[in-house]
Amino acid sequence: MATTEQALTAEETPQVAFTLELNQDQKDIRDWVHGFARDVVRPAAHEWDEREGTPWPIIEEAAKIGLYGFEGMAQLFADPTGLTMPIANEELFWGDAGIGMAIMGTGLAVASIVGQGTGEQIGEWIPRCFGTPTDLKVAAFCASEPNAGSDVSNVRTTAKFDEATNEWVLNGQKAWATNGGISDVHVVIASVDPTLGSRGHAAFLVSMAEHSGIEQGAKVSKHGLRASHTADVHLDDCRIPAGNVLGGKEKLDERLARVREGKRSKSQAAMQTFEASRPTVGAQAIGIARAAYEYALDYAKEREQFGKKIIENQAIAFALADMKLEIDAARLLVWRASWMGRTGQKFENAEGSMSKLKAGEVATWATERAMHILGGNGYTREYPVERWHRDAKIYTIFEGTSEIQRMVIARAISGMQIR
Repeated sequence: MATTEQALTAEETPQVAFTLELNQDQKDIRDWVHGFARDVVRPAAHEWDEREGTPWPIIEEAAKIGLYGFEGMAQLFADPTGLTMPIANEELFWGDAGIGMAIMGTGLAVASIVGQGTGEQIGEWIPRCFGTPTDLKVAAFCASEPNAGSDVSNVRTTAKFDEATNEWVLNGQKAWATNGGISDVHVVIASVDPTLGSRGHAAFLVSMAEHSGIEQGAKVSKHGLRASHTADVHLDDCRIPAGNVLGGKEKLDERLARVREGKRSKSQAAMQTFEASRPTVGAQAIGIARAAYEYALDYAKEREQFGKKIIENQAIAFALADMKLEIDAARLLVWRASWMGRTGQKFENAEGSMSKLKAGEVATWATERAMHILGGNGYTREYPVERWHRDAKIYTIFEGTSEIQRMVIARAISGMQIR
């Protein structure tokens, strides 16, 4: 007797909603970004890493093809599955992470404006983050401070409202800001009510072109991502209009009033942006890890020692197998979190943090394995693996260290205030 499965014809086979197959638009964008990364970004990577300067010519090339700009970013955000943004980031950062960050670093400020801004603010300020093809701009998200990295509650930059002039007055110092000081648009996290800790924070729109009292501080010379500009930003009696607080002043006043009454605040300015962006950051780390894995695989299939290809040694073959395994596992976590975020599902178990944690640690681990497979060549700047290893390390540090991600996950799964 035939089984039920055997009896079903092709027409009767149940339709399965779940799939990991990319649609044609996603494939086209993946291939388009990969081609740009292969042909434009990767050949320029070593030069701009050595120069430690913003690769404006590469950003211009990205703008010409529509990869950098308001419309290009909107296209990546528009995918209802949430997968196009991480797919594009993985491919771009496969080319080079420093240049990739120079192109995508504006996205953090954009994410903050989209996530917290009013419709009017979104319409006015997001195009300004990118400028025009003939007058390109970048944007900066300024949250960290010299004494407030992982501990966002320790932010000392203040925003005081001057009733007489209907302006906010910002004072403080921001640290490690991507595009800090070279941007027109700076989204600045500041404390409106220090007694409320991180619940008293708000995000403010500051323009270098329009507002005095904001300037670049020291530029940071970094271990990796050297083509991406990072600097301190100083705010000294920086006056901005009342309407330049994201979400509007009325909404902010209402939120602070609820907090003072002991009611729970729905969001914290910095953490809301970070949680939304973590899967994309994870995708960037996967791009670096995949670049190192692919290079090491090709090298192991060509390199001969003791009369045979080194991949014929189990130690090398198993290391490459583990690299592929971990990269694919990390990508699935990133895709899950991206899909959940885009479809409005709550991160009950800190799935955004899971994706960033796994991807960052895989990138650091995989690039180190790649260096080991290349041996002495992997330690020299004549080969790109050492640059990928330097670039990967930051993904266990910025936008929440690995320890912070574990704490976020632990709190989510336990329902307890783990410290």
